[in-house]
Amino acid sequence: MLDALADQAFDEAGPLAPTYALLVVQGGEVVLERYGTLPNGQPVDADTPLRSWSIAKSMLHSAVGLLVGDDRLRVEDPAPVPAWQGDHRAAITIDDLLAMRDGLDFTEDYLDERASDVIEMLFGSGGDDVAAYATSRPAVAAPGLRFNYSSGTSNILSSLVAGVVGPGEAYQRFLHERLFRPLGMTSARPGFDAAGTWVASTYVNATARDFARFGALYLHGGRDLLPDGWVEHGIRVRSIDEESGHGYGAHWWLPPGDQGVFEARGYEGQSITVAPDLDAVVVRLGRTPATRNGPLRAWRAAMVDALG
Repeated sequence: MLDALADQAFDEAGPLAPTYALLVVQGGEVVLERYGTLPNGQPVDADTPLRSWSIAKSMLHSAVGLLVGDDRLRVEDPAPVPAWQGDHRAAITIDDLLAMRDGLDFTEDYLDERASDVIEMLFGSGGDDVAAYATSRPAVAAPGLRFNYSSGTSNILSSLVAGVVGPGEAYQRFLHERLFRPLGMTSARPGFDAAGTWVASTYVNATARDFARFGALYLHGGRDLLPDGWVEHGIRVRSIDEESGHGYGAHWWLPPGDQGVFEARGYEGQSITVAPDLDAVVVRLGRTPATRNGPLRAWRAAMVDALG
């Protein structure tokens, strides 16, 4: 069944195309590994770094967790954003940001650039300082009342991490020394803006194997790296996404079902699927159009079923 599903993923005429990498680890062993070709004709292999897109958001949850474990951040505290002091946004907590329930006005639209805050933030006027763009957004609801998936929210969180560990090189050093290196993620390269903030909504390049190493961190409860209970913090359902019907925790997605599965997901079908009951991690990287999200979700669920 796994081979048949892998064939579906790499079918150039199928709905999941194109797929660049597929890696399945179960019981600590690689049980399936297959690679495709980039649009420029370059073959992908185990050493090819690929773009995370929003998988990086789940890595940001780890970075925040490290500082929570160090007692340098507390999720129940109001987010220390200077631009919010003196108005009602000052009540937004770090946990509100992690759960995407901050109440800020932010449109996450990749198809209509005219209405998209995320496009403007990443590639327009906000590109040099993504956090400044995101923190300037007005509130349209009280904190905690409304789920709104927002890359701007993730970059606000990332700026808070930068405020503790230092921006730019200091932040990069923190990620490598405290997160990537302990996991053996030697290929991981986070992307920063001109202000020295990790654009944690979007940018980490890494190999499929290194993305699987990150998934294994959460598969095994954070090991000794993350504070006790931090994985559970990330995968406790806080909201239900109206479009997909899937749950959302704290920078992690939770598909429906009783297998205890949770996922890090990114634009165009990037995903790390973690299935603790099956002792498995599935990494899929590619460029599937957003209009084919339905078949992609069904394929991910079938992969989990095949591992059972």
